[in-house]
This record gives sequence, C-alpha cells and structure tokens, in this order.
Amino acid sequence: MDLFEHAGQKDQEAQAPLAERMRPSTLADFAGQEHLTGEGRFLRRVIEQDQVPSLILWGPPGTGKTTLARVIAQATGASFESLSAVLSGVKDIRETVARAQERWRLHRQRTLLFIDEIHRFNKSQQDALLPHVEKGTVTLIGATTENPSFEVNAALLSRARVVTLRGLEEEELVGVLRRAVVAPKGLGGKVQVDDEALQFIAQAAGGDARKALTALEVAASYGGSQVNRQAAEEALQQKALLYDKGGEEHYNVVSAFIKSMRGSDVDAALYWMARMLEAGEDPVFLFRRMVIFASEDIGNADPRALGVAVDALHAFQLMGLPEGALPLTQAVTYLALAPKSNAVITAYGAARAAVTQEGALPVPMHLRNAPTKLMKSLGYGGGYKYPHNFEGNYVPEDYLPEALKARRFYKPSTNGLERELSERYEDIQRQLAGRRREPGEEG
Repeated sequence: MDLFEHAGQKDQEAQAPLAERMRPSTLADFAGQEHLTGEGRFLRRVIEQDQVPSLILWGPPGTGKTTLARVIAQATGASFESLSAVLSGVKDIRETVARAQERWRLHRQRTLLFIDEIHRFNKSQQDALLPHVEKGTVTLIGATTENPSFEVNAALLSRARVVTLRGLEEEELVGVLRRAVVAPKGLGGKVQVDDEALQFIAQAAGGDARKALTALEVAASYGGSQVNRQAAEEALQQKALLYDKGGEEHYNVVSAFIKSMRGSDVDAALYWMARMLEAGEDPVFLFRRMVIFASEDIGNADPRALGVAVDALHAFQLMGLPEGALPLTQAVTYLALAPKSNAVITAYGAARAAVTQEGALPVPMHLRNAPTKLMKSLGYGGGYKYPHNFEGNYVPEDYLPEALKARRFYKPSTNGLERELSERYEDIQRQLAGRRREPGEEG
C-alpha cells in the first residue's frame, strides 16, 4: 500500500458509521454474551486453546455475531473470508474454498469462512459448502437471526455447534455507549451525553448494540456538544414511555395487562400489551405471563388456551420481531375472550394445604404396588378394582388416604368446557357417596 492508498483508507475509516468504528477487535473489548465469553466459558476456552469448531451463531440483530467471527479469526490467526447468503452463489463458495486450499498449501494458514444470514442459503449452496466444512478446508461461522433447526439442513447443522446469543442488557448497552463517547475512534470526548440520554437510548435499543450506537451518533448530530434526553428522543423518533422495567410502573402496567385479560376486556389487554412492547419489554416475558394466565385464569374452561399461548411463543421464536407481534396479538385476543375459571390454581392450593397439614399419610393397601409374592401376601394391592373391567371403564373406589376421604380439592366452574367436567365430577362424587363395598376384580 502506498502513501496515498494508506491516507485514503484512514479517511474511509474516519467516515465509517460509529457502530463500525467501535467494532471490538479483541475478546476483552467484546460486550455482553458472558455466558459464552466469560472466564472458563465455551467460546473463550476454544479460542484460547485454538480449537474453534464450525459454529452457527444464532441471535437477534446487533448482538455481535459478525464481530465475534472477526475476533475469533484474529485471535486464532486465521484468514477471514466473508460471504453474504443473499448475494453469494455456489460459484462464490467454490472460489472462496479454492483460496482457502491455496492459503493452507502455501502458508499453512487456516481460513475462517463467515456467512451472514446463513438461513437464506438454499439447499444447493449448503450442499456445495458441506464437504469443505466436513474436511476442515474452512471453519464455518454462520450467523442467523432465525432458528437454525428450521433453516439449516441437518447434515450441515450436525457438523457445527449452535451457539445462542442474547440481546444485550441495558447496563451492557450503557457501557458500550459510554466507551463510544470517549474513545478516540468514537466521538472522542467532543460530545457530552448525560446519563438520562444514555439510559433512554439503551432502553429503546432493545438489546441491539448497533441500533444503540447509531442512535447515539444521530443524537450527537442533533444535540451538538451536549446530548440530553430530548436529543435522544429525536434521534430515535419516539418519546419515552413511562415504563421502567425495574420499577413500580413496570409492575403497574403488567398488572393492568393481566387484569384486563382476566376481566375479558380484549381492547384494554391489547392496549397494555402494546404499551409494553413499544417501551422495549422483552416479548418472551409477556408470553411467559400469558402461559401462566392460560392455566391460572382459564384452565379447563377452555383447555385449548394453554396450547394457544405455547404455540404463539414458539411462533414468535421462529419469526422474531416485528412479525412476532402478530402471534402475540392473536394469543392475547384469544385469552381475553376465553371463558374463565380459576379452578386449577385453587385445586392445587387445596391439595397442597392437605399435604402440608396432614403430612405423608400412608397409601391405602389396595393402591399399593405388589411386585413380589411377599408383598401380595401382606395385602399389597389386595381388593384393587381395575376400572377397565367394569362397564363404562369406571367403578366407584376410594383413592385418597383414610384421613382424607370425602375431601374435595377440585371445584370446577360451570364456564365453557369445564361445565362438562363439572357434571362428570359431580356424578362421580354421587356414586362414591352411595356406593356399596363389594369385592372387585384385580387388574
């Protein structure tokens, strides 16, 4: 490189976006993903031992997938080759592999092949890559925001280790932003950014470091030498919503969301859901609350509700945002309008109270397991009535310990499908109350 080329490269680097200028080059500078890069963790170990396998990095945007691939290449002395699954074809793969083979033949240098958006590789592209990954001609590092189980073929997936990256925590993002403010290759200390602005940007970025740094750069251009909360809001083109994920308002909004669904007010439930999403709440948190709600507040009044909540969570994990808001909305509307019953949670509470109050009561003899002749001779399993030997596959029988006979824990409602369970339950209770003790048949 001559003097003019070197000067041109320096100018180009200076004009690069802040997120690119602040890209870490070593593991020590890498923010987040402590579960992978912390002391003694998987990625740190394999890098330090220079035994990096082929990897599929799966995580949301802005979590460091590309950066991590570059850090691995630099730390292990490998040559870094990059392909885009959107722009590259089989020909590009073959040319890259040919360079890797030549590099190894001449210099004994390994090649790390980074493929961005590997989930967009079609079958022929993945098949073209497979033998070279298998032989170790290249070490593959694929990056994807989609579940690789669905998007990467089984043969290629079996030859790579899937590594899951998470969105950065707010405090981690604040640390990234603080470094960018003072770093010579960042804003170089020429701009003062107050803590409230940093916190707002970190919260609004939703775990995405690239988005946070881009917002900081835009805010600096708005605010001049002093960036405050207003400049940060203008940079992100959104106002701060009163919703502190660690404070009182967080719990107030969540409470309003749950109570709106419990009260079957679908419109209010949708409003509070949107409030949380727009404020940067993790959608998985909402899904967890909804899965709990499906059992606690709907239960057997509509057993399908639990399946709807769980299926919506799986759909979100496949889609991600923004499309993932659709299964979330679908589930919220279903749960809000479903018939309600809290019989499940009250039944568990009643059964648990009986266990706590009465202790470990002995199992009735006719219910005990009798795998040996001795145990049978002692009366274990004696007199047990096998329900399938009776008409309707049912026979009145006592299954509770003697001290708890006639205790009722489950009190089904008459709402929705639980009405049918309630009728059957009452019929069983009547038969138990009026049954005659008579010898039954053993199963």
